[in-house]
Amino acid sequence: MKSGMVRLLTAALLFCVALIAEAQTDRQFVREGNRLFNNKQYDKAEVLYRKAVSKNPSNPQAVYNLGCALMMQNKDSAAIVQYQKATKLENNKFRKAQVFHNIGVICQNHRMYDDAIKAYEQSLRNNPKDDETRYNLALCKKMRKNNKNKDKNENKKNEDNNRQNNKNKNNDKDKGENKQQQPKEQMSKENAEQLINAAIQNEKATQQRLKKAMQKSGSRRSSDKNW
Repeated sequence: MKSGMVRLLTAALLFCVALIAEAQTDRQFVREGNRLFNNKQYDKAEVLYRKAVSKNPSNPQAVYNLGCALMMQNKDSAAIVQYQKATKLENNKFRKAQVFHNIGVICQNHRMYDDAIKAYEQSLRNNPKDDETRYNLALCKKMRKNNKNKDKNENKKNEDNNRQNNKNKNNDKDKGENKQQQPKEQMSKENAEQLINAAIQNEKATQQRLKKAMQKSGSRRSSDKNW
């Protein structure tokens, strides 16, 4: 009898807990999520913020805080999605400025300077007195300029390297042609010397033959005369 009573009371207690959880409002989930967030329990805070959003998708604070919990867990893509929703839901300029500021921080961390600059500019439109946003904006503009100059210098360096490589290739080609031509020139010179030597030898041989012929011709003339 007692055991049955215990079961009945336990079941009744669980039912009451379920009713209490069901009765919780989106604001209560947000408050509980904030407590966990401040204790750096970001994953548990995320769960409660999601419950708050599920209760009331139009609650800008719940959506924004969910983005913050995701951002603290390095879930940047998911955080950006929630922040973008918050910018459309939030009417308070100061809170909207903070949303755009956080979007800028994520983009800056990923070196997406163009997107970061746009987000920071939107933040300053809603809160022109935010010095931290203004500093981040100036820093992103400087980094973007440095990157452009770096890219420009790298492109110029690559062009110079390409020109130098082409020049070296042409020089190597010329050297190769000269190397190929040199044996031809040497061969031509050797051939010329051989031809000259052959001509000299032929000339000597010709002169000797003429000399012998003249000697024979002279002897014939004298014999004919004698005869």
